[in-house]
This record gives sequence, C-alpha cells and structure tokens, in this order.
Amino acid sequence: MELDNKYYNIVIERKRIKNIYFRIKDDSIYITCSRLVPEREIKKLLEKNKKSLERMAKKEASRHKDDFKVLFLGYELTYEYDTKVHFDDHKAYGPSVDKINESLEKHALKYFQERLDVYTPEFNNLPKFRLRIRKMKTRWGVCNRKSMTVTLNSLLIHKRVDLIDYVICHELSHFEHMNHSAAFWKEVEKHYKDYKKARKELNS
Repeated sequence: MELDNKYYNIVIERKRIKNIYFRIKDDSIYITCSRLVPEREIKKLLEKNKKSLERMAKKEASRHKDDFKVLFLGYELTYEYDTKVHFDDHKAYGPSVDKINESLEKHALKYFQERLDVYTPEFNNLPKFRLRIRKMKTRWGVCNRKSMTVTLNSLLIHKRVDLIDYVICHELSHFEHMNHSAAFWKEVEKHYKDYKKARKELNS
C-alpha cells in the first residue's frame, strides 16, 4: 500500500479477537484481526482509513528521525569516524553513531545528578533517596518510595536540559503525592511552570 509516495508492506496477523487493529512499524502496516475477517474486507478498511494511516506513518517516521544523529542534551554533534568514542569541540568520534549514543546513555548519571542537585533544595521534606539510570521504553522516569530511588531513563541524555528538568521535578513531586491527582500537578507546577508544554513534547 502506498502512503505519501512511500510503499508499505501489508502484514496480517489473525487472532481470536473481535476488533481490527492497525499499527505501522518501519516499512510495514500490521493488521491484527479475527480469523473470520476476509481479505477483501481488510482491503476496504485500508482504503477507508488511508488518511488515518498516513498520520500514523508520519508519527512513526518522526519517532525515528533522530536514530542516525548524535544528540547530547538537545544539541546535535557532528559525527566523525574513529575506533574509540570521544568528544571534542562539538564533534563526536566513534566507530558508529549507535556506539556513541550508547556511551552517552551509559554515562548519563553524572549529568542527571547535576540537574537533580539544582532542584532538590526547592523541595521540602525530601527523604534520602538514590538516583539511578536505566533505559526504558515507556517511561521517562520512575519514583519508587519503597526502595527510595528515582530512576531516570538514560535516553533523556539526548533531550534538552529543560526537558530533563521537567522529568526530575515530576519524579521528585511523587515523594509528596504518589499519584497524578490535581494536587500532584500543582506540586509539579510550583517547581516547573511550563510542565504542560514539556510533557506534551516528551509524549509526542
């Protein structure tokens, strides 16, 4: 199927379900549906939902647009090949972009700790906790009061500092409110005024 002058493979996955679901990944449109749905019906639905599929395809493309860039705290670094990873004068050297990004993510804790130290004095009655980093697929941060840890997604190292600051304020606010109630968001706003804008950008 063609969407915005790009061809996509159609992959049909049949399961014991009632509804039909569409998703786009890489160069394929995946359709999950009942075993009873005929292919002619699937073709009709594809044409009927072409506009929605085009929007999904654009969103998927934008999600991966930075995969071949070296981004450090929101700034794009010029990539040059070298056998070892190192940085110098807005340039990133290494065997591949992936290896450089992996190195940045691995050493993100130091940078996150510096930003955390800026905001912790603003919060009252914070317990003693540890900062950790971990690569996560669905969350930018996690506050765990049971283990007294704040975990930040190592992928944040590629985001701007103001977005990292928002996630830090979000997670520190959870020590006061372990939910997403109105009181929680009010606490976030005390420390980060433009939280709605930052939240929207991170979730887009």
